[in-house]
Amino acid sequence: MDLSDLTYAKTFVHYSLHFVFPVFIALIFYRKDWKRVYLILLATMLVDLDHLFADPIFDPDRGSIGFHFLHSYFAIAVYFLMLFFKGNIRIVGIGLLFHMLTDFQDFYLWNH
Repeated sequence: MDLSDLTYAKTFVHYSLHFVFPVFIALIFYRKDWKRVYLILLATMLVDLDHLFADPIFDPDRGSIGFHFLHSYFAIAVYFLMLFFKGNIRIVGIGLLFHMLTDFQDFYLWNH
């Protein structure tokens, strides 16, 4: 497997975890209201707006976790605390934590 194949695999896994896997989270844990929950989980990707404050906006050699302010360890602690609430706050917390897990694996588990 050459480097370009690895790059395609990394990109496929990253975006599958962001867009496809949340459908399964919604279907498994919120079957009756899965469409609304899926949209909320997708909306949590707005957390990436903090990338716009970085220079450069995208750097493949920089991990998001611990660098961007909405990807900081303090923010992740707040997202974890959101799990102890009910309703949409918990769903947002799940989405944000899953987003952080996706960004973590994208940087740290793919040859970094």
